[in-house]
Amino acid sequence: MPDTPSLTQSHGDGFRLLVVDDDIDIRDLLADYLRKHGFTVESAADGAEMRRKLTQNSFDLLVLDIMMPGEDGLSLCRELRAKSRDANEPDTPVIFLTALGEATDRVVGLELGADDYVVKPFEPRELLARIRAVLRRSGGSSSARGEPQCRAYRFNGWTLDLTARHLRDPEGMVVNLSGAEFRLLQLLLEHPRQVLSRELLQEQGQGREAERSPFDRSLDVQICRLRARLRDKGREGGLIKTVRGDGYVFAADVVPEGVTASSGAEWAGA
Repeated sequence: MPDTPSLTQSHGDGFRLLVVDDDIDIRDLLADYLRKHGFTVESAADGAEMRRKLTQNSFDLLVLDIMMPGEDGLSLCRELRAKSRDANEPDTPVIFLTALGEATDRVVGLELGADDYVVKPFEPRELLARIRAVLRRSGGSSSARGEPQCRAYRFNGWTLDLTARHLRDPEGMVVNLSGAEFRLLQLLLEHPRQVLSRELLQEQGQGREAERSPFDRSLDVQICRLRARLRDKGREGGLIKTVRGDGYVFAADVVPEGVTASSGAEWAGA
């Protein structure tokens, strides 16, 4: 059965994907499989070809292998994120392909702003599900849920703009967030002063199901990155506080802008 009406198995809804992997068999397999599910797919064997493709077209998502000779996927993701930051543009979602057991690579990838990862060897349908989930969250989340309740959230001088999908600091400067960071912050702002469990943040914020190991620290990595963006030390008076054994809480009042008449004017975790 299809996951959503906008991302059915027969229609990729016009999404353009770029698969970057030095293994031609994997490139061809994934390109053929994803095209059969309605996506427009291009492929690249290395960083140089990836750059050429990116100058020729815009892409909705990149599937990027970590272990490649020469420039690896981590360095390429770092380059992509730096270019987005310098151009003040939203990040293109990235899903890493990583070798089994390379936990360090997965953590570093998430620290660099990757949106998800798939461990080799994998079933193509697992990657398809991850792609759909990331695209839903990064570009189709509002339409999937209907019209958003508000256009932005304000807190402590900061503004998270849900339409432009960026964060502005108290001085009005844009602070670039990865897709995963944006989703986590939005989820926290939707429930201020409420403790959100690790499971909820992982499943709704990261799109990862309960298959995770209890020793997985990817959520903590992304929370740490988000705190750094917000200049938040996580201590007394911090915005995002750790509730040991339970999860995290956004410890400030949040004012939604552009709310409907039935919505409250200010949320304080009532």
